[in-house]
Amino acid sequence: MSVTPDLDRRTLLRRAAAAGLLVTPAAGLLSACAGSTPSQNDDSAGEKSNDNPFGVQDGSAVKVVIFNGGLGDAWAKEDQAIFNAKYPNVTVNMSSTQKIKTEEQPKMATQPSDVVMNSGADMMDISTLVNEGAIEPLDDLLAAPAWDSEGTVADTLLPGTVGDGTYQGKFFVVNVAYTVWGNWYNSVLFDKEGWTPPKTFDEFFALAPKIKAKGMAPYVYDAVHGYYPRWALMATVWKSAGKQAVIDIDNLKENAWRAEGVLPALEAWEKLVKDKLLLPGKLDHTQSQQAWLDGKAAFIQVGTWLKNEMAATIPPGFEMKISDYWGLGATDKAPNDVYAGAGEGIVVPAKAPNKAAAKEFLRAVLSKAGSAKFAELTKSLASTKGSGDNVQDAALASANELMKNASSDLISIKLWNFYADLDKESQNLSAELMAGRLTAAQFVDKMQAAADKVAKDSSITKQTRDA
Repeated sequence: MSVTPDLDRRTLLRRAAAAGLLVTPAAGLLSACAGSTPSQNDDSAGEKSNDNPFGVQDGSAVKVVIFNGGLGDAWAKEDQAIFNAKYPNVTVNMSSTQKIKTEEQPKMATQPSDVVMNSGADMMDISTLVNEGAIEPLDDLLAAPAWDSEGTVADTLLPGTVGDGTYQGKFFVVNVAYTVWGNWYNSVLFDKEGWTPPKTFDEFFALAPKIKAKGMAPYVYDAVHGYYPRWALMATVWKSAGKQAVIDIDNLKENAWRAEGVLPALEAWEKLVKDKLLLPGKLDHTQSQQAWLDGKAAFIQVGTWLKNEMAATIPPGFEMKISDYWGLGATDKAPNDVYAGAGEGIVVPAKAPNKAAAKEFLRAVLSKAGSAKFAELTKSLASTKGSGDNVQDAALASANELMKNASSDLISIKLWNFYADLDKESQNLSAELMAGRLTAAQFVDKMQAAADKVAKDSSITKQTRDA
């Protein structure tokens, strides 16, 4: 990979704030879909061919809704141009919003949009959409010929993209951004001061006094949205305890949160808080990012949508680069695993009136031309291989360099998308730990109790992963 989802700041990012967003209202709004099976025969399809695998009909219209967040929406307009160059007689009605759930969820059981980018803090819960049969399986999209390259669409995608969009054995979510997460720093400042970006918490703790001596906080983070610190916490857990430990956590295995290496990983973050190495104040994502750009903190952890999101306020002479999340050192079971994956998920509602054009539009989004424009405009990688090959940007280059040295195993956490209530609890507890109101041991106890509650609830559909 190499880029933003939420996996997404949203999913991921598809990892974002899905929890608690489809509680009581969801049942009513999606009830008409409950128990339904997405259609295998698309009434909107016309004659099919290798060049038109879904049978897009001339004179039809397709409604596309784009989440306009950190990555903006200019890239989607380029995809519209690519699509209409091939289908000039198909009308693309494109709109942008940050209120996906508010605006799109009420339509899901009646006449929804054809293509919905389900991302951001107001996203619809994916597990509910899947369980209710509210979105269309897109395995036929993966099997379709690539838009402008050899092989199938699946052949063109970066590692993890298919898995990140697969639920209950079917592919439902096209995650268009390939996000790399880690700790960001100003390389100009670090070169000037002779500082080396740390690789372990011990190295960070050794560097912290030098940073404070310059009048800066060593670290800043989004203290408003609990899913932000959670990325860093779980990346450290993975590095320390290893891949299998996190797979067991995702699979609700008994006492998974008590596996060797989990508590020490969280204790490193507890020490960071107790040693007062955080910039004071309850800042949200853009406020914390701006404080970092203003030189108030040396490190911030987010994904590779950062540069595009803050493009308007990056100071002259500031060169942002990303480094890997810190591990604990010699005891780490997966020290070289990088947190990266596909995010910013797009779905096709099961009751979309023009599924043929919707899937064909997604084929255009995943094209070489479309993904190259995505990388150029967002300074983030797309989920299609080679998207950033011709983009000259230091931030993107540092993400690519991080990926070159990464293990074949990529850090990925599934429970956030598997279980909305557990997702919400993990956000709340992550925020409490980073605020100093919870110890690492208490965090483990509470997360284990929350996981046990879900595991014992027979009314909750269980999902598993094996890789």
